[in-house]
Amino acid sequence: MDHYYSTLFEYISRIITLPEVDRESVRRSFRPVFVPKDTVIEKAGEVPGYHNFIVSGYMRNFHLDGDNNEITTDLNDGPRFFTSYFHFMNRTVSNENLHCITDCALLRISRDVAEKTAVSSLTQKDYTIRILQEHLQKDKERINDMANLTAEARYAKFVRANPNINRHVPLKYIASYLGITQRHLSRLRSDGLSNTPTQE
Repeated sequence: MDHYYSTLFEYISRIITLPEVDRESVRRSFRPVFVPKDTVIEKAGEVPGYHNFIVSGYMRNFHLDGDNNEITTDLNDGPRFFTSYFHFMNRTVSNENLHCITDCALLRISRDVAEKTAVSSLTQKDYTIRILQEHLQKDKERINDMANLTAEARYAKFVRANPNINRHVPLKYIASYLGITQRHLSRLRSDGLSNTPTQE
């Protein structure tokens, strides 16, 4: 399981220098878990219990709209932290579901343990805040794109930024994330985006 932790350390190192004492704390507090594909690890109607670090695999965050349609609001492209952030941080009942689209190798820390380790860790609070800020910025950018970019432009931007998701995640989840019908997105793919505007 060493590669689980080395992947996490590499990810955090782009944010902050992680001292050895905090690396040891991470090894003690984050538990390696393998989750088979098509598994929902956190369900709507519950208080999220874990902060997940995706070592490998693809996950999405989704909720149901008024017509019971699944609305995907987050997808990972490579290793990163993943949870229902607002509800995890505030210990509130979530309306969101965390779904392992593929087989996923995860490191998980519970909310209670995260609180305890934050007291003794030299860096945990700092990198947690930075990770949350990145998530909020990404979410804000997505909402802005949904309001201001055409479907073609949203998909073109998504493909440039997330080539691995585009290759490994089913079309229906990408379409939901981008606010595009699956039929329209399928047509964009078949057209090769040859007529896609380049606006940002």
